[in-house]
Amino acid sequence: MAKPIQPEKLKSYTRPEGLPFRIQKIGHVVLNVTDMDRSVKFYTEVLGFKVSDVYKEDMMPGGMVFMRCNSDHHGVALVGGMKEESKAIELNHFAFEVGTLDEVLRAAEHLKKHDVRVDFEGRRRAGVQIAVEFRDPDGHRLEIYWGLDQVGSDGNVRPGEEWKWAHSLFDAVTDPVRGQDTTLIDKDLLKHFKPAKAAE
Repeated sequence: MAKPIQPEKLKSYTRPEGLPFRIQKIGHVVLNVTDMDRSVKFYTEVLGFKVSDVYKEDMMPGGMVFMRCNSDHHGVALVGGMKEESKAIELNHFAFEVGTLDEVLRAAEHLKKHDVRVDFEGRRRAGVQIAVEFRDPDGHRLEIYWGLDQVGSDGNVRPGEEWKWAHSLFDAVTDPVRGQDTTLIDKDLLKHFKPAKAAE
């Protein structure tokens, strides 16, 4: 049985002074998949990644495909040969940032058109990003988001009393948190979404 967490103790942990390196970003994620063709088709044709390189099975059991969404050689890589769908036990989810709020709404519509399983649309609390959360063909949990709070050099984060959990994209856009400009470039996009209560 897991021990209860102690929030204040957890918040006290920090980067030690004099650490001889500094991690700059989370570089890439590698996922095991059951059907390489199906998964590569999903990540390219549905999410818009491009294939950079492929390892045949003599180089990596199950084969391996490296895909990119920017100038990095790969942001996602897939390894074939997984026996069953992901149970999302160790990896809860990973997320992809987009440049505008409009893109989150367009992504949500696009995913639905492709019959992708969507788990959540709206705004989460800590970080206050507006997002659509969904599954890939093997059940890996993914997120497309915009508007994640940025933490300055003073280390101050948004206080919890300013969080606003929104259970629909409509609610997230029409009821923003302090400092988050949810003005859409294409205001007609919101017509395709409903408040959480109306969507139930």
